Amino acid sequence: CGCVEAGIEKKRGIKMLFGMPTLIEFNTIEECAELCKELNLDFIETSMSLPQYTIDSIKISKFRSIADEYGIFYTIHLDENVNFSDFNAYAADASKRYITDTVQLAKKLDVPTINMHFHRGEHFTLPDRKIDLYAVYRDRYIKSIYSFRDVCENAIGDADIKICIENCNGWPDFQKEALDILLQSPVFGLTFDIGHNHGCGNLDEAYIIENQGHLCHMHMHDALGKKNHLALGAGELDLDRYLSLAEDQKCRVVLETKTIEGLKQSVNWMRQKGRIK
Repeated sequence: CGCVEAGIEKKRGIKMLFGMPTLIEFNTIEECAELCKELNLDFIETSMSLPQYTIDSIKISKFRSIADEYGIFYTIHLDENVNFSDFNAYAADASKRYITDTVQLAKKLDVPTINMHFHRGEHFTLPDRKIDLYAVYRDRYIKSIYSFRDVCENAIGDADIKICIENCNGWPDFQKEALDILLQSPVFGLTFDIGHNHGCGNLDEAYIIENQGHLCHMHMHDALGKKNHLALGAGELDLDRYLSLAEDQKCRVVLETKTIEGLKQSVNWMRQKGRIK
């Protein structure tokens, strides 16, 4: 834990830390912080896909002041368009620069986790199937993974920051091979999004359970069929089982509903379980 979150753990005498995402219903980080404190949550996951949370929009002194005032900390969710393996060298270099700049931001804000999606790359659609280009040009793809790992290790250094890869729609074999390479490094970990996993037919769960020692972060929301980001208790997931997994691995847990009302319902569900006071 970083110093900020360690202080929260000590003060509240808790084992697990729960957070909320930045919400489209709020325009400012202070509005999010007010709700975060009201609901007795511990951190906010800032989405860099929103214009007010891009690197050039975040004011370090303001964010630190708000964190101190409300007794919270931040994690970061990278822009979902990041693709450091793009065959276009200009695009790949821009993604690497973006991530290294985000690491510097994380250091200044005491951010312990940078969450990111794992871009699958482009595909060719043939009459009978789709072909992933990274699978066809595997050697080039794997070379880019080693390069990315080196970039991240150099940027993070000895800082207490992990870049956690989030599951989305089922990792194909070439991405699992890439994940194996990244997870050899101490600066990488896994984020388990239980709703995404359910929506794709639980394609990622076996890999995550097999590598649960690298699990640091969880996006927790309920799901019903392919519909997810529901309030906890509003779907069909075995939430207690995933909550136990998060506790066993000492994960930070984002209650990743997308509305204020959904977040409040999820917090109430956690209160009924005795997880949040």
